[in-house]
Amino acid sequence: MEHADLIVIGAGQSGLASAALAPRHGLARVLVLEARDQPGGAWPRYYDSLTLFSPARYSSLPGMPFPGDPDRYPTRDEVVDYLRAYARRLTADIHASTTVTSVTRRGDVWSVRAGDGREFTARVVIAASGDYGTPYLPDLPGRADFAGRVLHAADYSSPGMFAGQRVVVVGGGNSAIQIAAELGEVADTTLATRRPIGWMAQRPLGRDLHWWLKRTGLDVAPIRRLLAKVPVSVLDDGHYRTALDRHGVDQRQMFSRLTAEGVVWADGAKEAVDVVVLATGYRLAFPYLTGSGALDADGRPLHRGGIATTVPGLGFVGMEFQRSFSSKTLRGVGRDAAHVLSRLSRSR
Repeated sequence: MEHADLIVIGAGQSGLASAALAPRHGLARVLVLEARDQPGGAWPRYYDSLTLFSPARYSSLPGMPFPGDPDRYPTRDEVVDYLRAYARRLTADIHASTTVTSVTRRGDVWSVRAGDGREFTARVVIAASGDYGTPYLPDLPGRADFAGRVLHAADYSSPGMFAGQRVVVVGGGNSAIQIAAELGEVADTTLATRRPIGWMAQRPLGRDLHWWLKRTGLDVAPIRRLLAKVPVSVLDDGHYRTALDRHGVDQRQMFSRLTAEGVVWADGAKEAVDVVVLATGYRLAFPYLTGSGALDADGRPLHRGGIATTVPGLGFVGMEFQRSFSSKTLRGVGRDAAHVLSRLSRSR
């Protein structure tokens, strides 16, 4: 059994930021437990062409600026390299290939068990495993009959394997647009959405949107409930809209059902389809906290600003709109981690 002041579950951006800031709050002995074989969270699994929508200057974790031109938009591989370099700088012990199966409160100490039987204990635990391990798969009527492929964006890597096929991408967010734009170059592609795509200028008045968010204070404003109701918008400087048009990618209202051969569109028209790609996001899931008293009946964390409200010594970092617009982003997780650590350290 190994004991620490703090156990962080997850070595993605949220977990690494939490581990980096912990010593400032009197939590010197830190363990980070990561299910994958290296730090970096879900970033290595994202599709090959992914690029950030925030410039490098707004994509840093605490204490380490993102390298290179601060005004460029980093690629997936650059983010992975950055996160792994960040992890190497930490004083925390990172246990890779360690899947947490249960977190149980025993008196004033948390017991954290891994799938291989190892046990770790600490008075404070931060769940920073995020939601990218739990792709959301909407119910698609007729899916059982569909002879083609249905895959989530989490399982999409590059367009080459779809060359010459008929593909429908479902979703209206940034990932759906990026994937549809590049698929359109090699495949007959349609973007299916439940509502019209909301476009947002990436550089209004010549400045990146994130500059405006920081300058106005909206990036850190505590308006979580309001933000959660705002429809998803796609950031674009014109590149993706141009690519969609150039490659003949059309947008249609979401199909009503699947058939053995393809889809039935909202107007009743039937069309043969080879592949459906679901860019439908992810859902929070903390299965290791089942039975801990920290989750509601639907498995969602009971918290206020990332501090568990029903059990002591437990926090969360890396949830969308956890405290502000920038929560769950490279630039925002450090701020949320500092908030959570400050309150957890006082309660020890």
